[in-house]
Amino acid sequence: MKKTYNIEVDCANCANLMENAAKKTAGVMNAVVNFMTQKMIVEFEEGVNEAKVMKNVLMACRKVEPDCEIEI
Repeated sequence: MKKTYNIEVDCANCANLMENAAKKTAGVMNAVVNFMTQKMIVEFEEGVNEAKVMKNVLMACRKVEPDCEIEI
């Protein structure tokens, strides 16, 4: 299942780093961060708890940009 989230990201490089961090998160099949639209599209693995996975994605993204916000 794919879901789109609003995300605050300051630059294209940070968006790329956050995308890579999200892709490495358990439960995520694929992730795309678009700096221009301030959106993150996450494709989840089958049967995972999306809210729990997104909390882990947010923690991973905050390692890149500490003030990152994702509307979950």
